[in-house]
Amino acid sequence: MVAVPPTPNSPEAMNNKDRYWDCLSLAMEASNGGHTDEALAWLDEALKVRPGGAEAHNGRGEVLWDDNRAEDALRQFELAMEADPKFVVSWLNRAELLIEELGEFDHAIAQCDRLLAGEGDSPHLDHASEAEVYYLKAKALFYLENLEGALFLVRRAVRTLPEFGLYRGFEGQVLFELGHFEDARRQLEYAVRLDPDSGYVHYHLGLVAERLGDDEQARQAFRQANALDPDHYPLPVASNEADFEKVVEEAIANLPRSILEYVESVPVLVRDFPDADLLKNERVSPQLLGIFIGVPSTEQEPSQQVTDPNRIFLFRRNLEKVCRTHAELVEQIAITVKHEIGHYLGFDEEDMKRLGLA
Repeated sequence: MVAVPPTPNSPEAMNNKDRYWDCLSLAMEASNGGHTDEALAWLDEALKVRPGGAEAHNGRGEVLWDDNRAEDALRQFELAMEADPKFVVSWLNRAELLIEELGEFDHAIAQCDRLLAGEGDSPHLDHASEAEVYYLKAKALFYLENLEGALFLVRRAVRTLPEFGLYRGFEGQVLFELGHFEDARRQLEYAVRLDPDSGYVHYHLGLVAERLGDDEQARQAFRQANALDPDHYPLPVASNEADFEKVVEEAIANLPRSILEYVESVPVLVRDFPDADLLKNERVSPQLLGIFIGVPSTEQEPSQQVTDPNRIFLFRRNLEKVCRTHAELVEQIAITVKHEIGHYLGFDEEDMKRLGLA
């Protein structure tokens, strides 16, 4: 006997529709309470009522993403897109997952371009969705170190939704990485007013204020970021210059003897931050921990005249911010010293690991 599906207006169809949305609601409640298995079970029930339901597949993707199952989450977002190509949320989730979890930046950019162009059966974008696509593409370009492209696109997002703090904050972050500190501070202060509960925005305001010499604003911003999100934004580990340089000396003295004899002539210099010339000439991040400047030993010619002496810089206040304790700071200094010496010796990443320099 072949089962006859209910007609669209029948009581059974209406009950199934209600059941589907009830399951989605219960799944969201379970997920918000941290009950992953229960949430997935309710979403399975929703899919029994409506096989191929885009909202249910998207919900499964979000729950699996929260459970650090990125590949499984990606498949669910793709199933949602197949079930309903016009369901824009699954497209945005897939793009963000590709960027934040899988590092598939080029694939994410291609998807954003398809959405912006309205190609094929891609969904129509309202203002909010359009702004989000600009923002996501900007993030992908940011991770690919195309900062100018990222700035152009995040400004498109800001123009589309000017009062959204996240976009203003990201514009401030990109400006900071480009070394435009005053412009960055203006955007981040505005972002704080729009979204005062964002640890991300407060933290980047602290970075900018620190570089502008406003230590009081920096301290307040770092404390606020830490209060809002202590896992992501620990307070900087305080150290004085003398103690820091002593730790650097110990890190050098503890190098393997076979390495130490080759680097005795290369000074290791401590600075608070990369200066403006270094940011401009080397196109490095203001958050850089250390850098080797000069010619690697493997590329030097015996008769070559030295015009720019080899040296290694360590950036104290940046190193302080990536550590939670003084012990971590000591360890990170040693790692950074070894890494930059490895660059002087001309080693690649695999060589450094093999020789204990990574």
